Amino acid sequence: MEVFISLLFLLFGFVMLIKGADWFVDGASSIAERLGIPQLIIGLTIVAMGTSAPEAAVSITAALKGSADITVGNIVGSNILNILIILGTSSVITPLAVSKSTVFVEIPFMILITLLLLLQGLSGDVGFFDGIILLIVFSAYLAYLFVTARKGGDRDACAAKGLGLKQAVLGALAGLALIIVGSDIAVEAAGKIARILGMSERFIGLTIVALGTSLPELFTSVSAARKGNADIAIGNIVGSNIFNILFVIGISALITEVPFSYGFYADTAAAIFSGVLLWICGVKSRRMERFSGIIMLLCYAVYFIFICI
Repeated sequence: MEVFISLLFLLFGFVMLIKGADWFVDGASSIAERLGIPQLIIGLTIVAMGTSAPEAAVSITAALKGSADITVGNIVGSNILNILIILGTSSVITPLAVSKSTVFVEIPFMILITLLLLLQGLSGDVGFFDGIILLIVFSAYLAYLFVTARKGGDRDACAAKGLGLKQAVLGALAGLALIIVGSDIAVEAAGKIARILGMSERFIGLTIVALGTSLPELFTSVSAARKGNADIAIGNIVGSNIFNILFVIGISALITEVPFSYGFYADTAAAIFSGVLLWICGVKSRRMERFSGIIMLLCYAVYFIFICI
């Protein structure tokens, strides 16, 4: 009975996270669109950070509560799931065009910072100075995006939607409040389930929590793919994965040393493999076809079997 109640609280927390992320993304995107920011930049920044807000809230809350295994498990698990499940599903629904900068800049950068996380974790934890390095790299990434947005290039700016500035700001703030409260509920419930069932926090973080906090990315990317906004579909995922590692783990490491157990070596290697697979799928024709999506979904099935053994 206690497990059932905890599951209900976990689901309730996820609902708050998803709804909060939805409001936050709508509000923040409306503000950005009114400034004439290109679609891909919105995908890589506002939408990516908004849909990553659940991961950020859950991981930072877990670090504060001393459940840091959930922090790494949630981030690494979400990053794997984001590519293999979400982009895999999106490209099965409709072919996704991949922009030149995504193939030659953002995806390689995502792979490199995942490798950086693995190297930092070889010492057994991601410490305070590791967190500072991640945040410095994150600042450089934001500077790159700012310069890219100023140049504009060949990316079309989005037309502003119907939300007024006041509505957009209020929606973003209300969404942020839901995300914070929902993350607290979700972490408490996930930790209780792990203790009751004797599961490790690593497994809970890599599976249940990772899936729950990745739902906003799933809905956003699938919706964007169906509407033909491939730049947002792929930019959202790549941007989310970059944000997850550099900002979320960076901030968490400043709060407390984040344990990086031996099991996470294979998981982080799987995240690197996922990034390389995404690059391979997009580099030749700059387009992700249905076959690529099927391969990604099969790879996730193999990975899931591996962590269950």
